[in-house]
Amino acid sequence: MADKKWYVLRTAGTKEKKAAEYLVKEIERHPDLQAIVDQVLVPVKKEIVTKNGKRKEVERLLFPGYVLIHAELNPDLEYVIRNGIPGMSGFLTEKTGNGQDRIPVPIRDEEAQRILGVQDENAVSAAETEVNFTVGESVRITDGPFSGFDGTVEEILQDRSKLKVVVVIFGRKTLLELSFTQVTKE
Repeated sequence: MADKKWYVLRTAGTKEKKAAEYLVKEIERHPDLQAIVDQVLVPVKKEIVTKNGKRKEVERLLFPGYVLIHAELNPDLEYVIRNGIPGMSGFLTEKTGNGQDRIPVPIRDEEAQRILGVQDENAVSAAETEVNFTVGESVRITDGPFSGFDGTVEEILQDRSKLKVVVVIFGRKTLLELSFTQVTKE
């Protein structure tokens, strides 16, 4: 019995998740395929996007147009992937020695571990925040003791998801450090 490896499957653009769902359902319908497939994965990265003052968590594809599968390859599985899954066009392949046939090529274990590491880190850590503030931009504080004050972005601390904002309090300019969630654009 051969060992299981990670393979890359090609999908139609924007159909990665749907194709992966169809593949999982097809595997569930065939008990012989369940024994040889461990995991079907669409690598994504969670980010928090702030637009128009509203925070929203979104998933961004790490590899658009691709799905990963950890499996022991056999002709039945190849047939199902190539012919039975809508939106999926087959494996990432290479030509054989005679140049005629194309065979699926597994990715290196290091690559698979790196991709899986990103997935694990993504699941454990907070989502990464996408910043749409710029230095010199006017903002309104919406949360905290200075709620309702207007200010100007002085500095963006993206690694800490914070902004340094200059606010005029009692006629004096004061520098405040606020999180992205405490301010909105004016």
